[in-house]
Amino acid sequence: MIEWLIDTFSALQTLLFESVVQPIAFAWGAGNLLDVAYEGTGWLLIGLLQILLLLVFIAPLEKWRPFEPVTDSKGVKVDVIYTLIHRLGLFKLLMFFTFENAVETVFGMLRVHGLPTFNVDAIWPGVSDIAWVSFFLYLIVFDFVHYLIHRGQHQFNRWWALHSLHHSQRQMTLWTDNRNHLLDDVITTLLLSVVAKLIGVGPGQFIALVVLSQLSESFQHANIRCSFGWLGDRLWVSPRFHRLHHAIGIGHESAGRQTLGGHNFGVLFPWWDMLFKTADFSNRYDPTGVRDQVEEGRDYGQSFWAQQKLGFMRFLSKGTSP
Repeated sequence: MIEWLIDTFSALQTLLFESVVQPIAFAWGAGNLLDVAYEGTGWLLIGLLQILLLLVFIAPLEKWRPFEPVTDSKGVKVDVIYTLIHRLGLFKLLMFFTFENAVETVFGMLRVHGLPTFNVDAIWPGVSDIAWVSFFLYLIVFDFVHYLIHRGQHQFNRWWALHSLHHSQRQMTLWTDNRNHLLDDVITTLLLSVVAKLIGVGPGQFIALVVLSQLSESFQHANIRCSFGWLGDRLWVSPRFHRLHHAIGIGHESAGRQTLGGHNFGVLFPWWDMLFKTADFSNRYDPTGVRDQVEEGRDYGQSFWAQQKLGFMRFLSKGTSP
């Protein structure tokens, strides 16, 4: 099944590249960047498929069982811009020509000087030959790293100054996941890319890991009353579990104090929150936002560029409180 999906996607990628992207590349005099263009075609195709899934499956669920009526349509439209930038490969393209290219160069030099290739799925003999088992192992490792990154975003003042933009959305929808400061995304993407290189994640596996995480996170942010039950919520992060992470006074604060911390940092699995005692499985759906935004009227920006500017200003200052 996995091989069929890979082959089908590869065929569609080739078709889109040869019929649309390649002619454009030659017309713009960018024939020397065909390898980059082909990879970008893959991310573009993935993004189009993801957006289709969001519209076909998650959007109807929001209409069926919404937590709240959407009154801030302008804010949601800005979130759509973030989603298009990330899901259609524009951010990925920027990263490729800048930071990720530097990472590739550094790792290439390290390989030349004897840095060994470490593959997580090679620890147990035979595992690497079973595609879905190998993928699940990498998924667990990646999710744990993502949990640690998420804890860091809520633990360090300057990092929180960037990440708080994500939490400033008072009306969460399926488009909210990518509402992040671009510098925050650069840091997170770089960390995950380095980990992928260190543990031997293949290009195809890395794409699959990113896609699964993105689709799950879009569902977690959806404006929907939904949990997976007592057991299900402890196996996979549900919209209710993640909404508590965005809740004022719960998701960003520790023990009721107005200090950085919080609960429910898990991206896919709530296991790490359970292990490190940051899980909150309360059966409640609280208002979302940031405390200083609600109580002090702090401006996090209405437009895309205003949000980016204000986030960078918070980063340069002493940060922001929860």
